[in-house]
Amino acid sequence: MLVTGGAGYIGSHVVRLLRERGEQIVVVDDLVTGDRDRIPGIPLIQMDLADSGAPTLLEAVMREHGVEQVIHFAGRKQVGESVSRPAWYYQQNVGSLANLLLAMENADVNRVVFSSSAAVYGTSEGSALREDTAQNPINPYGETKLVGEWLLAAAVASFGIRASSLRYFNVAGAGWPELGDTAVLNLVPMVLERLDLGVAPLIFGDDYATLDGTCVRDYIHVLDLAEAHLAALDSLVAGPARHDVYNVGTGVGSSVRSMVDEIIAVSGVNAVPEVRERRPGDPAVVVADPHAIAVAIGWTAKRGLTDIVRSAWDSHLLLKR
Repeated sequence: MLVTGGAGYIGSHVVRLLRERGEQIVVVDDLVTGDRDRIPGIPLIQMDLADSGAPTLLEAVMREHGVEQVIHFAGRKQVGESVSRPAWYYQQNVGSLANLLLAMENADVNRVVFSSSAAVYGTSEGSALREDTAQNPINPYGETKLVGEWLLAAAVASFGIRASSLRYFNVAGAGWPELGDTAVLNLVPMVLERLDLGVAPLIFGDDYATLDGTCVRDYIHVLDLAEAHLAALDSLVAGPARHDVYNVGTGVGSSVRSMVDEIIAVSGVNAVPEVRERRPGDPAVVVADPHAIAVAIGWTAKRGLTDIVRSAWDSHLLLKR
């Protein structure tokens, strides 16, 4: 089993679950945002998958470790950075997947789970986004994820792989405290950082057409997401060549204010959120319809907002020491 980006936040959770069920794993990670301490005892090869020599190196890793299936997390995911460096983002995200598929073809590996994103939906919004909802990404990051899905579909037709693309919604929390999210890129770590600094958490816009005026999002516990990867992987063991695409969310929307209030309550810090102007391009409601993955492979989310926030707080207390 090869896990690319397996030393990262989500990848390390999947590696932990795979190890617990006795899988033999090898991780490839460039360690730009990953941390080898997240995956002790797991073989790790440090490599830039977008490099021109990556297909040959990856093929050798696959052959040496007897790899039969792949979970592909490796990539860049900062929207703002993708806008300022679009060509590099395509090189990193699309190029790394292309190199992985070249290596898989040469090594006769035909199963892969791909880390996609709800960013493929772009400005589409609603309380039950389905996999056939219009895909019109509004930034290069989202575009690279959609192109990655297209590339996988083409590989199915070309050399008969079985692939699954998982479109993540808003991932948060920690399955184990030591594996929490340390990158201050998402709402929960951003709020925790501001609480640490003794300044008010920020809410961007409170005049949306929602119950409390703030944006509504589908927050999924990282451990639920990790379990979805194992379910998707297991579904590819048999059957015809195909490319399955699934939303991975809870189907339940939570407002930004309710999330911020929950974090403040769990932290015990006396803080009042500060409301600022809306950010351009933020849709009011983005919530998954996760029906397809439940019917096809039997996965559903088990954890709610309180589980997410409490686990994130416990992780934060451990990792900030």
